[in-house]
Amino acid sequence: MVRTALILAMSAFCIITSSCGQATKAPASDALKPLFERAKKGDAEAQFKLGVMYDNGQGVRQDRAEAARWCRKAAEQGNALAQLNLGFMYDKGQGVARDDAEAVRWYRKAAEQGNAGAQANLGLMYLNGQGVAQDYAEAARRFRKAAEQGDAQSQFNLGLMYSKGKGVTQDYAEAARWYRKAAEQGYAQAQINLGLSYAHGRGVTQDNAEAARWCRKAAEQGNAGAQIHLGIIYAKGEGVTQDYAEAVRWYRKAAEQGDVSAQYLLASEYRRGEGVTQDYAEAVRWYRKAAEQGDAESQFNLGIMYEFGRGVTQDYVQAHMWLNLAASRSVGDRRKNYAEARDRLEEQMTSEQIAEAQRLAREWKPKK
Repeated sequence: MVRTALILAMSAFCIITSSCGQATKAPASDALKPLFERAKKGDAEAQFKLGVMYDNGQGVRQDRAEAARWCRKAAEQGNALAQLNLGFMYDKGQGVARDDAEAVRWYRKAAEQGNAGAQANLGLMYLNGQGVAQDYAEAARRFRKAAEQGDAQSQFNLGLMYSKGKGVTQDYAEAARWYRKAAEQGYAQAQINLGLSYAHGRGVTQDNAEAARWCRKAAEQGNAGAQIHLGIIYAKGEGVTQDYAEAVRWYRKAAEQGDVSAQYLLASEYRRGEGVTQDYAEAVRWYRKAAEQGDAESQFNLGIMYEFGRGVTQDYVQAHMWLNLAASRSVGDRRKNYAEARDRLEEQMTSEQIAEAQRLAREWKPKK
């Protein structure tokens, strides 16, 4: 979950650099001197704006410590946006030493003035037990306050709380209601969850066409999870006309973002020749991308491709390595099946080949 970012000052200023080595860093530009003078005299709004400028390097040389200093001055006078920003600085350790308890203290001050961003961030602190004792009910209460002010992230978070029954009584209809509010503001993750609510009939009447509609909205924003789900919708023909080529198109979009599930699905379509011309080499390429990130199913399939020389030169050592890795990263029946495939392959290998494959598996590390 993403915290509310630092508030940007709206006033436009000339871009210049500040002078260094001064106890009080005054902007060099004549255009900024009036603002600096007001800040020095205790004008909280000017102090807040100056803090934002130092944080963003807007008109001055970026200096997070100086940003925190000016935000603190404004915050101590009760400026809610400065309190929110100072809380965020402590939350992330920007310009100050990271301190969750201090972050909570400043978020709370801004929240007590009704600031939605502070309510949202304070909710996350209670949700995760950062700087305060974990308290789902208090997290939900804070999310609600921000959600009722129209904060899309908090609307989504409150929907999650209702869906999971954390801090509130589980209520899928209420979850869907809050997902919808955030989804209608374009919040991609809420659009996915609302789509899934329609797909499973949770809190809403089951409706595959509505599921597809909401997933498409998130997918078109570039959300990889939505792109995968929309691809699956096309592959199954749920709420849309079945279209493997369209499924492949959406899998590819997510796969190109590095999503391992999408890479596996895309590889499998190339292997089967569904929606694309069958191409074992392309299947291997996409299985490898997912396998190198540690996806066990892709490792297994890549091992099989090496075993039978499909899309790659047949190589029992590589096959054994990938099958071994797949088994080691799996559980239950899947682990058993992968191990059996590896053991069957050993019957065709020399002891030297097996030892080499085991060495490669031990030394293998996932790519990030």
